[in-house]
Amino acid sequence: MYDVIVIGGGPGGYLAAERLGHRGKSVLLVEKGFLGGTCLNVGCIPTKTLLNSAKHYLHAREGAQFGVHAAEVTFNVGEMMAWKEKVVETLRAGLASQMKRCKVELVNGVGVLELKGPFRGVRVEGTLYEARAVLVATGSVPVMPPIPGAKDNPHVLDSTGLLSVKEVPAKLCVIGGGVIGIEFASLFGTLGSRVEVVEMLDEIIPPMDKDQAPLLRRSLKNTGFHLGCQVTRVDGSIEGAVVSVTTKGGKEESVEADLVLMAVGRRAETSSWGAKEAGIDVTGKGVSVDDRMRTNLPGVWAAGDVNGRSMLAHSAYRMAEVAVNDICAFLEGGSSADTMRYNAIPWAVYSIPEAAGVGLTEQEAAAKGIAVRKAVAPMLVSGRFIAENGLRSPGNVKVIVEEAGGDRAGGRILGVHILGPYASEMIWGAAALIENEMRVRDVKEMVFPHPSVCEVIREAVWNIQ
Repeated sequence: MYDVIVIGGGPGGYLAAERLGHRGKSVLLVEKGFLGGTCLNVGCIPTKTLLNSAKHYLHAREGAQFGVHAAEVTFNVGEMMAWKEKVVETLRAGLASQMKRCKVELVNGVGVLELKGPFRGVRVEGTLYEARAVLVATGSVPVMPPIPGAKDNPHVLDSTGLLSVKEVPAKLCVIGGGVIGIEFASLFGTLGSRVEVVEMLDEIIPPMDKDQAPLLRRSLKNTGFHLGCQVTRVDGSIEGAVVSVTTKGGKEESVEADLVLMAVGRRAETSSWGAKEAGIDVTGKGVSVDDRMRTNLPGVWAAGDVNGRSMLAHSAYRMAEVAVNDICAFLEGGSSADTMRYNAIPWAVYSIPEAAGVGLTEQEAAAKGIAVRKAVAPMLVSGRFIAENGLRSPGNVKVIVEEAGGDRAGGRILGVHILGPYASEMIWGAAALIENEMRVRDVKEMVFPHPSVCEVIREAVWNIQ
């Protein structure tokens, strides 16, 4: 008998187990694969590691503008993949040590939820474990649409498969212009592939401000785009694949590729752990939860991608903390006051250059009927940005502020959107502005370090007036 059983060892699961262990709870963590889940093993960390290698390669090639000359710059895919594996293994070992320090017991296998009287049970490979509470954090799986010719085609890979290639393809077709697709397009385009991105929507990166998305597209090296297009089939041969697409106007196009990446998104993993049999409410997005991560069954919580509310690793971290606070209160006969908020969750694309945003875009504000003011500041107003990136690097910061009548300085910051290097490292500060409902006058009175690229946020806010 445990206090809590956690199903899934990804970001939401392992963080919840750690927090519960720190609070003296007896915890069983069930994971069918490696600790760290998709993010650590075949997602966030491997892609960022390879993108960093691509950045080093690019910087070496373009170093002459800074007085640094490197002759015959080359890269080795095998060595890049080896470094990626070393990073993953190091972090995976760190997680195992962390679980041990927190006295979290680990069981490897598929956990299936079972109800048994007043307790919650999880069966793993024939053994039933019981607890007073269960947290489901099974994450998500890639979506594989039923495109004719794509299934079992050796030239069609998902992101996991593309992370293990032994050489850079001369031609890569990416089906899907979301975060995953754009990061891989940037990676292989920087390394020399000719990349074609096919996206069904009219623009890439759905959460991105529509003024900045075209700038990102133009910044990606060796990459073309087929927007508003639907893939109708994939034909394969020994030489490669031909992807047939149809535009909204009915025009047929074809894209030749050595490899095809299927990156049309992910869906909540709700099928393997007995959700239906246990009576858990599941919608098309995922497990239904309230703002404390409670499911419809008392004693069962669901955090992270599995509930479909915000499918980001950092969202899973915060959901796990909210769930842990409520679980601990539940074990003591109470209820937590901590709740999950979604209005200031940042997103980031780790392409070259990066993009990140938080809060409302101009388009979202208009759709909600919110009157706003906007302002944009180019990255080139930052001395540090020019010193480190040159005069040709693209980038800007766009700020969305509520309309406050004649008092322009009194409007709340509703959204901040950044395109350019360091965007992912700067966006947390913008999230803090929105989370704390700061206004234009508040940001104007803040002191930003100089010289720094984050000063561009302050410049954009000043441009409101």
